[in-house]
Amino acid sequence: MDEEYDAVVLGTGLKECILSGMLSVSGKKVLHIDRNKYYGGESASITPLEDLFSKFKAPPPDQSYGRGRDWNVDLIPKFLMANGLLVKLLIHTGVTRYLEFKCVEGSYVYKSGKISKVPIDQQEALSSDLMGLFEKRRFKNFLEWVQNVQEDDPKTWAGFDPFKNPMSALYSKFNLDKNTQDFTGHALALYRNDEYIFQSAITTVRRIKLYSDSLARYGKSPYLYPMYGLGELPQGFARLSAIYGGTYMLDKPVDEIVKKDKIVVGVRSGNEIATCKQLFCDPSYVPDLVKKVGQVIRCICLLDHPVPSTNDALSTQIIIPQKQVNRNSDIYVSLVSHTHQVAAKGWFIAMVSTTVETSNPEVEIKPGLDLLGPVRQKFTYISDYMEPLNDGLENQLFISKSYDATTHFETTCLDVLDIFKRATGEEFDFNKVKQELGDDDQ
Repeated sequence: MDEEYDAVVLGTGLKECILSGMLSVSGKKVLHIDRNKYYGGESASITPLEDLFSKFKAPPPDQSYGRGRDWNVDLIPKFLMANGLLVKLLIHTGVTRYLEFKCVEGSYVYKSGKISKVPIDQQEALSSDLMGLFEKRRFKNFLEWVQNVQEDDPKTWAGFDPFKNPMSALYSKFNLDKNTQDFTGHALALYRNDEYIFQSAITTVRRIKLYSDSLARYGKSPYLYPMYGLGELPQGFARLSAIYGGTYMLDKPVDEIVKKDKIVVGVRSGNEIATCKQLFCDPSYVPDLVKKVGQVIRCICLLDHPVPSTNDALSTQIIIPQKQVNRNSDIYVSLVSHTHQVAAKGWFIAMVSTTVETSNPEVEIKPGLDLLGPVRQKFTYISDYMEPLNDGLENQLFISKSYDATTHFETTCLDVLDIFKRATGEEFDFNKVKQELGDDDQ
């Protein structure tokens, strides 16, 4: 370990593993350390099932759950947008060769106490039960306008400048009602609150196009999920980093972050010191350099049936927009099952999550839990949401944010790309990735 590195990365959460892969691919000499014996950090997958029950101090599962080793339960499940940032990273960095993905079967939104399929094309808009007849036509026209917009061709804007005008003006242009705005912003553009309404419309247009383009790739929903759970993702990026010369050390305590004139110069483990020019880590390694800005409640639910009203989908996402349940933040529900090799046959894993707003968080997720039908076993836990106190430029220590309540990876990737840009001074160039890997790695 007594060597000099361009970068030391602490923690093997997904964000840190992606960063490690990106830095290695960009030609940097990387050392990656984790105090745990396993990959994933707080975003790990738990297997076998007995380990999940013991983690939450529950009596061991009975025989009805099948073989324990058939289960891989994500502590922070998230879906990938088929055309989103993480899939781009996976493809451009070559990590897809280690992973297999399956399309998520349904994407739903909650309105007035029930769930409906999210309409994304003009045909679905006309048959959706989310809107009345006249609203359907207005929404269809809105979708057509979004699809036609080309950012570099003002002729396609039909007299509305999406760069200069806020999203509220675009909704007004098509006379969309508050309910339609609600599911458009939260279930299509995947915003977590309504601040976007006052921001430039082009950002929301891009997000809706991303949803639509992702949907076009597979048809059932815009989301993908890896076989055997998300635990495969950090390992995929770790293998990528190793191919490009990165060094990994699990089960390695970190005793001190070494600084000189307040700038990071290395990491000490026992009597060994690895010197480095930059350090990257998750908030747990530097509690004095992060602040708590909120909490997230998550409830893992084991079911022996699909979610009602989803056409018996074996996997699905449901978004409950904040206003539908008089909240300031959305509630997210995800469902995966034996079809993804994460549960025994006939079993399903649902997760309900949201940002904590009151002193009684369990009541806050009740609208999500109520959609699931009978739950055989549930595990509820609350995590602090931490953000770094500074941008890391002064001390060359770059810290990721905690994982938010969303059930998709877009916010995770934005954080990673932002850290990479701050640390290197440039955007990650997807096209820079060398694809001429050795035969063993193809």
